[in-house]
Amino acid sequence: MIENQNASDARIAELQIKIEDLEADFEQAERQNEVLENICFGLEQEHNKAQTKLLDAYEQISEKNKMLEGLSAKLSKYLSPQVFESIFSGKQEVRIASQRKKLTIFFSDIVGFTETTENLEAEELSNLLNHYLTEMSKIILEHGGTIDKYVGDAIIAFFGDPETRGVKEDARTCVNMAIAMQRRLRELQSEWLEMGLEKPFEIRIGINTGFCTVGNFGSADRMDYTIIGNEVNLAARLESLAEVGGILMTHGTHSLVKDTIMAEECDTMTLKGFAKAVRTYRVVGLYGDLVEQGRVIQVEQDGVRVMVDMKTGNKSAALQAIKEVLSQLED
Repeated sequence: MIENQNASDARIAELQIKIEDLEADFEQAERQNEVLENICFGLEQEHNKAQTKLLDAYEQISEKNKMLEGLSAKLSKYLSPQVFESIFSGKQEVRIASQRKKLTIFFSDIVGFTETTENLEAEELSNLLNHYLTEMSKIILEHGGTIDKYVGDAIIAFFGDPETRGVKEDARTCVNMAIAMQRRLRELQSEWLEMGLEKPFEIRIGINTGFCTVGNFGSADRMDYTIIGNEVNLAARLESLAEVGGILMTHGTHSLVKDTIMAEECDTMTLKGFAKAVRTYRVVGLYGDLVEQGRVIQVEQDGVRVMVDMKTGNKSAALQAIKEVLSQLED
């Protein structure tokens, strides 16, 4: 009996020790859990701080992006869209550099601008000129032209750089653009007359195709993307010699556009600063438009095209020419 009691006491003592060990382990686990909770709380605090900083940084970046977008939009007003895109896309470096290219150059100005506007107030003149330049610039950009600059009432543009569709298509597009500008100007003239302007603007245009130097010119701190060369000067001279409301182009341009655009050859000109006499052509219009107007008769079949100008005084001459062609074909 005594032995059983001793065994029981020993077992109780052993269990008591195990309980004490478990309690010690539990206390240690609680302490460790408390430490882990403190660590987790600290990590959570750090995470929240990091997230707050990240959100602040994101907001700052967003604000700076908005500022850059606004600045970019403002800068784009000072550059032709093609030049602006080529610079911001990285296609073109912002450094003094140039290259030789065959371009089609466009010059236009308002005839008698000073006399036309001498009775206008400064604000009226500014609004009128800006309206004119805005309308003409829209047409240039719609046709893919690069606006070089505005010089008072004059507009200088070119085709073939920084993007080109090929020399021939560049020339065609430029002349098509010039015709569209004259057409739009006639619409504006009616609007201006109704507004009370006694002498609505009329423009003359000069177009030439040839090799120019194009690129960035100036200093390391201030550059201008432009074109230089004799071919540019020739386009400017043609513009000054064009008739009021007319488009005058060189033989170089005419040879590229003659299959779609009707033109009349003018007198060969000897221009100061140019060694050779210059053949010039007055643009009449697009063949398609002239056919619709009944100005031109055009028949095309099996690769043979016959075109007759029906303006006053040409009918009898046209009939005689056709008879001679028929006679030669029969022979």
